[in-house]
Amino acid sequence: MTRTLPAGLTANAVVAASSANLGPGFDSLGLALSIYDEITVETTRSGLVVDVEGEGEGQVPLDSTHLVVRAIERGLDTLGVTAPGLIVRCRNAIPHSRGLGSSAAAVVGGLAAANGLAAQIDCTPMTEAELIQVSSEFEGHPDNAAAAVCGGAVVSWTDGEGDERRYAAAPIRLHPDINLFVGIPQVRSSTAETRVLLPEQVSHHAARFNLSRAALLVVALSERPDLLLSATEDVLHQTQRAPAMPASAEFLAVLRRCGIAAVLSGAGPAVLALSTRSQLPEEAVRCAADRGFRVVKTSVGNGVKWASGVTAGSSNK
Repeated sequence: MTRTLPAGLTANAVVAASSANLGPGFDSLGLALSIYDEITVETTRSGLVVDVEGEGEGQVPLDSTHLVVRAIERGLDTLGVTAPGLIVRCRNAIPHSRGLGSSAAAVVGGLAAANGLAAQIDCTPMTEAELIQVSSEFEGHPDNAAAAVCGGAVVSWTDGEGDERRYAAAPIRLHPDINLFVGIPQVRSSTAETRVLLPEQVSHHAARFNLSRAALLVVALSERPDLLLSATEDVLHQTQRAPAMPASAEFLAVLRRCGIAAVLSGAGPAVLALSTRSQLPEEAVRCAADRGFRVVKTSVGNGVKWASGVTAGSSNK
């Protein structure tokens, strides 16, 4: 039986950006980054108001098709509650359409906000596993979603097909000596546009190569950062996507030539660099500036935080 939320309830959620694939871990490895979106939602007697500041302002829809709104409604439905009206405010820092998990953050943040609302009428909130499942259903794979839910580095996987498909993830302890740098270009891309560049079939050699590198990457991330350059090699998707984002391909190549383990962030065009150095080499910095990249030194992001009626950063339910 569906319960109706009263007007006047508020909830907040803070959710991190994420980088998927990390080179060879196609659709399976993910890493949360300390760039955060914040969502505040309030129940009302009727209607819908959506307000967006920061990234996406003036570009995303301000109606029921907004991804955060869809996720809130999906979360409330999963929890067996409904809201006659909503005010949804989004304060976005995660760049859109750059391969930094903005869509996953919107979904995970919306679901977490739904948790914060439903908890106020003694409804049991979605667990971490349930958040991974429901958020992954939006995109069809759990790499970005699981990283946004759990924080840190994760390896994720999928079982079953169709309506029986289940998504799950496990954490990877990131070695403390690893520094993270994100190269954010001005140009945009979309996963759907670049995924069509990938072949339907791959050779045994390519599959074997990426399997070995993905396994090695787990070791490099957790125990042996000196292996990161070899561990981030990939033959399944980055070269294939390069023609659609030549500036990203060139920046990535320069970083790797300088000995920095660099990868496309998700489907690009952002580039993620992992290094034990505290700064990027000057050659790479010049290349980034010449190609229109803003380089941000970041750190590992936290898992999604939600709270009822208070600032989300102060409580993680």
